Amino acid sequence: MGSPVPHPTDDIRPSGGPSAGWSAGRWLLLVVLGAGVGLFLFFDLAQYLSLEALKTHRDEFLAYTQRHYGAAVGLFIAIYILQTAFSLPGGAILTLVAGFLFGAVSGTVIVNVGATAGATLAFLVARYLLRDWIESRFGERLASLQAGFSRNAFHYLLTLRLIPLFPFFLVNLVSGVTRIGVGSYVAATAIGIIPGSFVYAYAGRQLGTINSVAEIASPSVLLAFTLLGALALIPVIYRKYVSVKNG
Repeated sequence: MGSPVPHPTDDIRPSGGPSAGWSAGRWLLLVVLGAGVGLFLFFDLAQYLSLEALKTHRDEFLAYTQRHYGAAVGLFIAIYILQTAFSLPGGAILTLVAGFLFGAVSGTVIVNVGATAGATLAFLVARYLLRDWIESRFGERLASLQAGFSRNAFHYLLTLRLIPLFPFFLVNLVSGVTRIGVGSYVAATAIGIIPGSFVYAYAGRQLGTINSVAEIASPSVLLAFTLLGALALIPVIYRKYVSVKNG
């Protein structure tokens, strides 16, 4: 019998099951991830991803950006990709930086590139490292959930991205163990993070008036994001209604 045709959503599925043990590539990737997080903690890089540090060095950041705009954009995107791919803290601060340095609109676009690329890397890593193991352990219990999620994956993920109550890094990792296709994941992520990115980038233009990042995510802003997330589920609800109505 010939080899089965791969399902289009089975992107980056490694050969060999968990029973065969982890490959050298998986162990190497795990070491790289651990080293990245370890270096971040060892050098206490979180101190540079704070509102106080941003305010202290804002003149230097702005002067460098004005002199070397292209390099500043490239460096910022690279930092954002690393921060997101390694699931490190500081995304909100980096988005404020983008707004302060590049403006609300341009900053939102630049953040979108870095955040989407970094989130996709985190998603692929989670899929490569964890999905086979989870399916081998919980495959039967997750089968119906996987099937339902894959049918409406774009809308479900878009809702999770629009509502900032769900941690960004956690959505990246959990999505990796589902059967959502890479294309749908990238599209839902890129679209879903636009409103939140714009709010923080716009706030970055008024950096001097911000005393806490928590001030930006006011109850009214969170409510607006929640309503947007609910709207993203309307097609899913409609399809289920039609399905039930037609028996």
